[in-house]
Amino acid sequence: MSSSPKSTVTSPTISERLAKGILACKPADYAGTRAVANRLLLDIAGLCLAARSQTYVTAALASLDGDGQCTAIGFPRKLTAEGAAFVNGIAGHGEDFDDTYEGGPVHAGVVIIPALLAAAERHQLSGADLLRGIAVGLEVTCRLCKVAPMRVHKAGFHPTAIFGVMGAVAGIGAALRLSEEEFVNAFGIAGSMAGGLIEYLADGSWTKRMHPGWAAQSGYRAVRLAQGGFVGPRTVFEGHHGLFHGFANTLDGKFEEMMDGFGKQWLCTTIAFKPYACGTMSHPYIDCGREFRARNIDPEQIATIEAETAEGIVHRLWEPLAMKQSPPNGYAAKFSTPYAIAAGILKGDAGLGEYDEDVVKDPAMTRLAGKVSYIIDPANPYPNQFTGHLRITLKNGEVYEHRQGYFKGGAEHPLSDDDIKRKFVANCLYGGLTAAQAQQMADVMAGLLEQSKVDLSRLPA
Repeated sequence: MSSSPKSTVTSPTISERLAKGILACKPADYAGTRAVANRLLLDIAGLCLAARSQTYVTAALASLDGDGQCTAIGFPRKLTAEGAAFVNGIAGHGEDFDDTYEGGPVHAGVVIIPALLAAAERHQLSGADLLRGIAVGLEVTCRLCKVAPMRVHKAGFHPTAIFGVMGAVAGIGAALRLSEEEFVNAFGIAGSMAGGLIEYLADGSWTKRMHPGWAAQSGYRAVRLAQGGFVGPRTVFEGHHGLFHGFANTLDGKFEEMMDGFGKQWLCTTIAFKPYACGTMSHPYIDCGREFRARNIDPEQIATIEAETAEGIVHRLWEPLAMKQSPPNGYAAKFSTPYAIAAGILKGDAGLGEYDEDVVKDPAMTRLAGKVSYIIDPANPYPNQFTGHLRITLKNGEVYEHRQGYFKGGAEHPLSDDDIKRKFVANCLYGGLTAAQAQQMADVMAGLLEQSKVDLSRLPA
């Protein structure tokens, strides 16, 4: 009979410390996360509805063999736990309208909510179990961003895909009450399931949309393997061939900073909710564009638009500049700051409609985006803070400038509960629900954390 290998490490590994920290968490410790959990449940349900007719969602659903007892939001077909986590993660993230942890950036909720809803239905968990899992899963995902800031993106990977699978293990494990040994093995197993290239930036293809769903389903599978006795490496985070060496090119991670205050200070309560359906770091630039629209500046009289920006986002949102000025499709436009600026000025918004193909190809949008350039500000506070700046020069030589030092929807300027409810209803209507069905869905999601057994059967489909 095989058994777990003995650790040669004298001090506790990071996965061992995480496991102990998770097991030590009591309901009073994470009580303050209830509000963000409820917000995420509502927001992601609406996003799943908004995307349910999109080809990338129907393709994901069609790829799955076999049925189960878990809900793909907006569909009558019941799936396995892995299948539901996969489809809901893809649908919730597909329009890039989902939550962001500003210190990452990472999309924590759109991995953790699909993963925990699937686990809750499959294992008949209570609302209290669901809350514990959501809180722990979000927190681990956010805290992993502290270890090697910006290094994962620079290495060519998507942090949501890399950290999300570990957060899913933490959350599902907490909800299912794994033992310390099972937690350690599940983290170790999940390290070999992590992955997610950012090459979608080259052409606006769809793979980023898959990352949260893959992380959610992989976290569930890793937990189940560990429960069955499968063994994973104990040094999966800090090891010479571990997560951060493989996906961030570093062995010098800030693990003490990640662990500091774990279980007592909850970073996940600062998760931001998006007002615009595009890459978060472009949002302050959209607001700057809207400011110039409010000043009634004639777009046809604009000669140039110059933006100060952070070096850390250039390779994702600014370059190659010619492609960002004229995105090849609506999805590519979501990762173009020049396009976002043009949308702010010309449309006064950057919602789902502003990324429709016909709008993205509008010559007026392309013409204005083509006037946008950037310079790198070495003092920009990214990734701890997302900021925006525009300097517009008119054809007559007049210059106008606006600077915004915050991300609307972030911790310092959060969306209100009413804002999130309005966004939810709009997304439900966009996805084909009636106003009455949207309210029914809101009522179901609002009551999940109070249930003795999580039940999604009343969701409209």
